[in-house]
Amino acid sequence: MRVLLIEDYRPLQTSLTKGLREAGFAVDVTGDGREGLWYATSNDYDVIILDLMLPGLDGLSILSKLRAEGRQSHVLILTAKDTLQDKVKGLNLGADDYLIKPFAFEELLARLRALVRRSYAKKNPCVEVGDLRIELTSQRVWRGKEEIHLTPREYALLEYLAMHTGQTISRTDIWEHVYEFGSSASSNVVDVYIGYLRGKIERPDKPVLIHTVRGRGYILGAQQ
Repeated sequence: MRVLLIEDYRPLQTSLTKGLREAGFAVDVTGDGREGLWYATSNDYDVIILDLMLPGLDGLSILSKLRAEGRQSHVLILTAKDTLQDKVKGLNLGADDYLIKPFAFEELLARLRALVRRSYAKKNPCVEVGDLRIELTSQRVWRGKEEIHLTPREYALLEYLAMHTGQTISRTDIWEHVYEFGSSASSNVVDVYIGYLRGKIERPDKPVLIHTVRGRGYILGAQQ
């Protein structure tokens, strides 16, 4: 899933970006409030991780502007401001979650994944499509009783398709959710990774799960 990180403390920014990418997220990152607002209004993010004390424009102002414009991306406030008043103000302005620094990275990941599931109305951390089972929390995948090992990028693509099971997803939508802003990936990279996924998931003796909808994109489903 695609995440925007707006955090100006460089060591934390660097460590979070590295950790999130290793966990399979596509991450855009900035430490400036005005640039963060530009990113948030120019792209479609599943979750925005937002510090409150930022140069250029503070986090609450960013949040207010996003909600005033009707932007629906989930926002997780990440801040050292830990008073009840601060939390209430952030949540009342439209934040979806609030995490106090310092924090455990594992907790941040769990909260992010919960927000992503909420975005796609997936309460259950396990998604099943036919005999394909995807555990969103552990990022493990099975076809029947056989576990399938995917790279982070392959898993990110599969998860995005799984969040839209039965729906046709365009190549553009896939690219925008699996790759960071300004990525140098070539235009056919989605087709290439769909090929990789098919090579690992499809079985000659089992129903096809990843279908091509000519001229439109791809669909993950047990039947087509």
